[in-house]
Amino acid sequence: MDVPGIVESSLGDENVAARVSIGGEDELFVTPTRTLIYRADGLLSDETVNEYPHDAERLTLSEGRRKTKVQLEYPIDGVREFSLSSSEADKALHPVLAGMLNASGVTDPGESVNQTFRFSELTLVITSERLVKHVGEVVWDDEYEEYHFDDVTGLDFEEGSVATQIVLEVNGRPQRIKTPNNEIGEVRQRLTQALCTYYDVSNESELAEALASVEDDDEPAETGGMGFGEGVDPLNADPEPIEGRDGSAESASEPADADGNETRVGTVESQSDGENDAGSDEGFDEAGFEPATADTEADDNDVAEEIADLRDVVEQQNELLKRQQETIEQLIDELRRGR
Repeated sequence: MDVPGIVESSLGDENVAARVSIGGEDELFVTPTRTLIYRADGLLSDETVNEYPHDAERLTLSEGRRKTKVQLEYPIDGVREFSLSSSEADKALHPVLAGMLNASGVTDPGESVNQTFRFSELTLVITSERLVKHVGEVVWDDEYEEYHFDDVTGLDFEEGSVATQIVLEVNGRPQRIKTPNNEIGEVRQRLTQALCTYYDVSNESELAEALASVEDDDEPAETGGMGFGEGVDPLNADPEPIEGRDGSAESASEPADADGNETRVGTVESQSDGENDAGSDEGFDEAGFEPATADTEADDNDVAEEIADLRDVVEQQNELLKRQQETIEQLIDELRRGR
């Protein structure tokens, strides 16, 4: 895996388990024990790498309209935090939380963390072997509940007008989890798929038969190694074009002023000389006009040169405004990414 040299130096003997773009050239790297936040060289800061161990006792998100602050609370070092663009926070949270679950022993070696869902004060984590639920303002601490798939004896969904209840029967006792209707489709698909894979069946009807014959077994099988599953595949790292307020790409010939309004710079076109259809010199004399002389032609040439000079000045100003706009846009982008 091709990683920046400063990140490679920080990795030591560890491998990268997950890699997520968090805007521009900035990236988040997850190892079995740490999260590394890489910031590329920019206008506001030099190239840096900051490390956040996974042995934190609590994970909290403070979400704003543009920025989201991730806070990790450690028993000795206290609170450490980093900021992300709010649009990147959810995809970055998943591998970080997966690393914390693995480090704290909630998940077993070789157990994949497939998907993370956040609904207000409810966090659901679906792994290859269990469903983990946490309720509260913080995303994660030791006040969690887990339901191992080996103990599941039934699965149902009770639909309501606003929310749907996941009814997960564990050792014959129903556990109800309320989920927003606009999210239940993906939750149902992911949870059902994880259970089907665990019990080696292909559909919900076969799963129901398998769950009906489940026997209690407190020692689930373990496999070696560490995996974060399909949910932590690196997301699209291709940078998106910077867009204007109306969603269209900024034009170099129409730079924005300080208030975000477009400033249009007009161009001056010189006339192509037309033919004189007024007749002979005698006709000009009778009408009170005189034919063009060498002096007027020289004046026309002077005007054409002045227009050309003005055009060069305008083009230089446009190029300068373009560079200034690009610098402003880069500053805004870095601020949104939490620099």
